[in-house]
Amino acid sequence: MILRRTCKQASHLVLQAEDTVLPIKEKLALRLHLWACTACTRFSSQVRLMRQATARWRHYGDDSSGD
Repeated sequence: MILRRTCKQASHLVLQAEDTVLPIKEKLALRLHLWACTACTRFSSQVRLMRQATARWRHYGDDSSGD
């Protein structure tokens, strides 16, 4: 199948999607893979969590609450 991706390819796409917009074909292939693969879905969630935590950490010292 033309949209079938391995876990290695899907992991690469998850990471690539953090930096750039994926082409529609790759976005669809990734979605299909994540629909069927629990491990890659978990990896995608972990990457999203790390991105959110890093963003919060980056702004951690920005709060000038008068300390």
